Amino acid sequence: MDEKSNLEDAKAREYFGEKKEEETLKLPTEDPGSSTGDPSPEGGQDQHPTRLYKRRWVIVLLFSCYSLSNSYQWIQYGIISNIFVKFYGVSSFTIDWMSMIYMLTYIPFIFPVTWLLDKKGLRVIALVATGLNCAGTWIKVASAQPNLFPVTFLGQFCCSFAQVFILGMPSRLASVWFGSGEVSTACSIGVFGNQLGIAIGFLVPPILVPNVDDLGELAHHIRIMFYITAGVATFLFILVIFIFQERPKLPPTKAQALARNIPPEEYSYLASFKRLLCNKPFILLIISYGLNVGCFYALSTLLNRMIIIHYEDQEVTAGRIGLTIVIAGMVGSLICGFWLDKTKTYKQTTFAVYFMSLVGMIIYAATLNLGHLWVVFITAGALGFFMTGYLPLGFEYAVELTYPESEGTSSGLLNCSAQVFGIIFTISQGRIIDDYGTLEGNIFLCVFLLIGTIMTAFIKSDLRRQNTNRETKQAVRKL
Repeated sequence: MDEKSNLEDAKAREYFGEKKEEETLKLPTEDPGSSTGDPSPEGGQDQHPTRLYKRRWVIVLLFSCYSLSNSYQWIQYGIISNIFVKFYGVSSFTIDWMSMIYMLTYIPFIFPVTWLLDKKGLRVIALVATGLNCAGTWIKVASAQPNLFPVTFLGQFCCSFAQVFILGMPSRLASVWFGSGEVSTACSIGVFGNQLGIAIGFLVPPILVPNVDDLGELAHHIRIMFYITAGVATFLFILVIFIFQERPKLPPTKAQALARNIPPEEYSYLASFKRLLCNKPFILLIISYGLNVGCFYALSTLLNRMIIIHYEDQEVTAGRIGLTIVIAGMVGSLICGFWLDKTKTYKQTTFAVYFMSLVGMIIYAATLNLGHLWVVFITAGALGFFMTGYLPLGFEYAVELTYPESEGTSSGLLNCSAQVFGIIFTISQGRIIDDYGTLEGNIFLCVFLLIGTIMTAFIKSDLRRQNTNRETKQAVRKL
């Protein structure tokens, strides 16, 4: 296995031009002064100058904001599914599809979108994402009538299409803009926006849209919710047009500098895709990531239904429980990001968080029907801390296992797996809950989390990006 891995690394370095020793030997001693491209103490000029720009924080925060605007809409129907069932006169399963459309749309479109990301870059992808998201919100504004469910579904489809241009961005944006000691933190901030949007999606709709019987009054409340969403999405679209930048003038790391030196005619998206599919550790990560995040998607989509079964007329409480899950996960994401930047213990951290997700799911399943809401809040928060805290871990671990391949492609494959399992788990768990009960439905998810935990333990930790940065620094010190 080690010989095969070394052979693959050698081929990758040769392909991406890292075997040019004459360039490597010209690197000056790396310190804060020379990192901006200033002449080295020996009088030479850095062939791969790097620099960190303060603007990087504006870029990642803006991305987090428009990711928030999009992910909020994913759950805004599902968390008050009983109200929308009454308003539009459709089945619960139909309203479940308002969430699952986000998953289904992602699967066929992710591959052309990742190709577009590689060819056109971050700015074009950001403009398309915010433009589609803005259009979808205004279509929904026009759908606040009981007979216009097809219109609201069209609006949700536009927003789900926008999501394809968003989910794979955090790791790519972190690599393009941030230094090697902060990429995991930056990726966590990018994922943080998505999670915060889901949290707001759990909290706000039950407050803005109360469960009233008069359909005219209900239409008024729904329209207000849609107008607020459209206003925010429009504002963010304008900000992206004027502020969002493709990439910094100088790269933030040596690894990113080497990646920039790849001639466009030498890069093949299909060849990169094939190499990823031949990377056994990455394939294990794709499946295990999909199992974990798919469970989270199913749990979020069906949360309202599960809570209402045991705690009648508690729509607002269901939203607050969802909020607790995601807020705890946001804290977990940031802690894991900081931890990875400090320790680089990718496999150990990923396995520990995955195992605790399994433990949290078992405890949540066992306590949901006890009749004590305060217990549900505690167990849901513990589950969310680990289950949603796992999201940025998967992204960053994938980048390490697949460097120097495109971050957008590796992230896209992870998310595609999550969407596939999310649809399967949501439909299956919903059917199990209807036929047998919530305990059996949650046990169903526990089984797949156990499988994912075992698969994570067998992932070989080959941190290629970290190794490249370390080898470059060692070569510099020898001069």
